[in-house]
Amino acid sequence: MSAISTGVSAPAQRTALACLVLGGIAIGASPIFVRLSEVGPVSTGFWRLALALLPLFLWSMVSPSRPEMPTLERRDYFLLILPGLALAVDLVAWHLALHMTSVANATLLANLAPVFVTLIGWLLFRTTVTRIFLLGLGLAIAGVVTLKGGPAALADGQLAGDAVAALAAVFYACYILAIGRLRSRFATNRIMIWSSASAALSILPFALYFEGNILPSSLYGWTILVGLAFVSHAGGQVLITYALAYLPAAFSSLTLLLQPVVAAILAWWILTESVSPLQAVGGLIVLVGILVARRG
Repeated sequence: MSAISTGVSAPAQRTALACLVLGGIAIGASPIFVRLSEVGPVSTGFWRLALALLPLFLWSMVSPSRPEMPTLERRDYFLLILPGLALAVDLVAWHLALHMTSVANATLLANLAPVFVTLIGWLLFRTTVTRIFLLGLGLAIAGVVTLKGGPAALADGQLAGDAVAALAAVFYACYILAIGRLRSRFATNRIMIWSSASAALSILPFALYFEGNILPSSLYGWTILVGLAFVSHAGGQVLITYALAYLPAAFSSLTLLLQPVVAAILAWWILTESVSPLQAVGGLIVLVGILVARRG
């Protein structure tokens, strides 16, 4: 890999690219952890966030560039909790979708979040929507229809799961927009810890009410939850955050490509979920549409 004009040495860029790829793989493995979990999807969402707080706290303590934390005002607490509420709905919806439709479908549809970021930004903040974005949006919609097997297949039994996965993408877009508003005032560590903690506390009562026992019954069950929290949730995010500090922002698109591909491969290998040629073509069109929309 030749040095990119970012003022960063080639070895540092190679390390960053490796971290970016590993981060994308780690996040791409999260649907498999969710499907293998011994507890329900809502309880799995709670443990994913609650257990991830430990490595996030450790990361904040050992970070070499710990910024001076500003004193929080009363209004700041609400602003820091707001992304967590959106994240809570996103994770619950996505975890439910993973039990209602295929891993490949749920992961692809959840990756529509960048498209919804622009649409919500246009609705709320009147941000500019370009023709390139509209082209990408059209491609993504065409890809989803192809993914489902054409217009005649849209009424199959997995449509509800696909709709819940798309809803997860909407709320993840809300989470991204909320984070964007906070990033100019607060450090990444503080935002991630507050959003993860508030999301976990928001999910807990629903997990207790709808699923009752939220504790895994075996060491295997705890291992799955720890893997989801440490490897996918905290580990993947930290690796990607580190990598994008040394790479151009355009490289973030690589994670969008990696996650659904990794999820589909692992689902085929571990869960024996096959992907038909038509699904593969539809998924490719969705990814191209997302990438085009991001450029717009």
